[in-house]
Amino acid sequence: QVQLVESGGDLVPPGESLTLSCTGTGFPSEDYTIGWYRQTPGKEREGVACVSTSDGKTYYSRFVEGRFSMSTNDAKTTVGLQMNDVTPDDTGVYYCAVGLPGLCPSSVIVQSTVRFLRSWGRGTQVTVSS
Repeated sequence: QVQLVESGGDLVPPGESLTLSCTGTGFPSEDYTIGWYRQTPGKEREGVACVSTSDGKTYYSRFVEGRFSMSTNDAKTTVGLQMNDVTPDDTGVYYCAVGLPGLCPSSVIVQSTVRFLRSWGRGTQVTVSS
């Protein structure tokens, strides 16, 4: 029932910034995890950042912490991702996803848990290149 739409992906040079957005509808009445995940060529889909409605605390992958910032509205139905000082390793399709509340922070720490997220957007392409 959850529907998610991402936007903002683009071609960007290393060192610059980019902002992604995700808007969702049809969220469950219970607590849930919402966050950003990415698919990089040659790698499995991995967590970038997430927040659970149960405590409202945001967690980041160790690969992006200090460079990326995730923001949400109060209802946790819209999420943004501010990407700063991007590198070529940040290239990939970025997805907004929703799952059970216990998947945050696990889904940005343990890659194998990403597949348990229940709802996914179509993704938005981010390419970091000179």
